[in-house]
Amino acid sequence: MLVTNVYLLKKAYDEGYAVGAFNANNLEQIQGIIAAAEEEAAPIILQASQGAISYAGLDTITAIVLSIAKKTKIPISLHLDHGTSFEQNIKCLRAGFTSLMFDGSLLPFEQNVAITRKIVEVAKPVGVSVEGELGRVAGSEDKLKPEEVKALLTRPEEAAQFVKLTGVDALAVAVGSVHRMTVQEAILDIDRIREINELTQIPLVLHGSSGVTNESIQSAIKEGICKINVATAINLAFTQTMLKTLNAKPTEVDPRKILSVCRDEVKKVVKQKICLFGSSGKG
Repeated sequence: MLVTNVYLLKKAYDEGYAVGAFNANNLEQIQGIIAAAEEEAAPIILQASQGAISYAGLDTITAIVLSIAKKTKIPISLHLDHGTSFEQNIKCLRAGFTSLMFDGSLLPFEQNVAITRKIVEVAKPVGVSVEGELGRVAGSEDKLKPEEVKALLTRPEEAAQFVKLTGVDALAVAVGSVHRMTVQEAILDIDRIREINELTQIPLVLHGSSGVTNESIQSAIKEGICKINVATAINLAFTQTMLKTLNAKPTEVDPRKILSVCRDEVKKVVKQKICLFGSSGKG
């Protein structure tokens, strides 16, 4: 069942759990993610980044998700992750995405507001939800010191102004996570999340969750985080399983026998995340 992020996140916000937003780059990852959601009876957000769209093709990604969504009772949203232009958002809107995102975190506040609001004005009349982003979630490759990461965090008062000016349905906030971390050691600023939630009163989004401790994630959910993005953990599961399987079976020539094992490992990781986020049985 294909739905919007608004449909999924309002319930999560009201009931105090988070919906997993899982990035996928190919058929096997999509299959593994959806199979996990079906087994856990959990709602999910399947999201494609601009990199995934460039790799697989916008029409291909959309067709795969839409074809599977029609056959399952699990509520699924197809979401653009880190869209960096108005044009990319409109292309995804026309392709059939049910949720959009504009990442203007590198832009001046006024420019971020202007472009985000423009996307909201186009998307909302046709029932498509929009996520904005304020503050900057750095990447592990930036090698920032803790005080440098702190300087990039979302300011609560600015977040309240951003939400009021743009009309976004959800807000991605920088609260201590880092993109593309391969170990779970980041601790979130829970007090900051609580203050942003009190001032905005809309679903908050955590990017870069793969490197955050489980305890910190659970605390963040209690304070208003109800969409949690997962990408690196899925990619790690997929690629490491592929390497292990190929090393164990170096003469195997049937890619299905390799990729099916990778798909099963993705399903395992996604099920663990769904349980951590408290969304099992919420679909």
